[in-house]
Amino acid sequence: MQETTFAGGRKGLIFGQSKINLHQVNHEFEPKAAKPTPGSGDLCLVVDDDLDSVQAQLAAAGVAVEVGPVEQTGAHGQMMSVYFRDPDRNLIELSNYIRNTATAQS
Repeated sequence: MQETTFAGGRKGLIFGQSKINLHQVNHEFEPKAAKPTPGSGDLCLVVDDDLDSVQAQLAAAGVAVEVGPVEQTGAHGQMMSVYFRDPDRNLIELSNYIRNTATAQS
């Protein structure tokens, strides 16, 4: 994993095309885990399906999208993301890169 700094000095860990966003205690950013604890992070996973299809799949499974689609900064550039909660209320982000910036920056 490689440390990265992005958007307002926030920190994350990049591995491949994915990133774990790290939250500083008492300075968490939104969206975040329902009950962030020291050492916790949220997950951003890059998906091949377009976000309309992702949202339809989540809805079919009874999973509510909490935020999105919104533009965010990923491990390799700008992306569009949707956010939802896993059964333990952790924050999960599913994303597609915009204009294939992942390939352009690799």
